[in-house]
Amino acid sequence: MAVTDILTVETTSTYVTMSGFDFLSIDVTDPIADVDDLISAVDVMTEAVVSGASVLGALQSRIDIQSDFTAELMDTIDKGIGRLVDADMNEESTRLKALETQQQLGIQALQIANSNSENVMALFR
Repeated sequence: MAVTDILTVETTSTYVTMSGFDFLSIDVTDPIADVDDLISAVDVMTEAVVSGASVLGALQSRIDIQSDFTAELMDTIDKGIGRLVDADMNEESTRLKALETQQQLGIQALQIANSNSENVMALFR
């Protein structure tokens, strides 16, 4: 439960009233005001500030955790994209090597075929 759900502070020039707590309607101009009531009012206000600060701290912690998670997720995605690009480049490189090898084998086959026909022609001379 948030402090604002149970505590409302109203101030005028002469009174401090805190709704939610019956004993905290204090006339600050009255010299006979009960010091215990004033101390209680300050304690309640201090608790409200501490409670608010702890809520803010918890929210800041959540934001930091989400920010770290998002940064790590972005790094992981970047690495994954890099690996996909590298894999695609490796695949294309392998295809290129295969085509070059086929071309070299074709050239060698033609050279062998040409040299065999020349050898057969030399036999007939």
